Amino acid sequence: MSRSLKKGPYVDEKLLKKISKLKSGDKTVVKTWARSSAISPKMVGFTFGVHNGKQHIEVFVTEDMVGHKLGEFSPTKKFTRHGGKMQKEIEKKSI
Repeated sequence: MSRSLKKGPYVDEKLLKKISKLKSGDKTVVKTWARSSAISPKMVGFTFGVHNGKQHIEVFVTEDMVGHKLGEFSPTKKFTRHGGKMQKEIEKKSI
């Protein structure tokens, strides 16, 4: 369920303070645990280290990411592979 239009998008206050201290085009990574924070137009061009529960994954924000959440670009689960008979046959052929 999306947030009310009356309230506006949720953007973490600490994150905005960190961005305001940086110059545009700065290559420093801004570490954050605020995965639920929405990406605003002020964030375009900066690199964020979004925490996935284990480590910070670097996310470079572009214009087409505006409106999405930071957590969408930092997956929390690692995909290993699908199992089954067909997968084993494919792996044998590739070796």
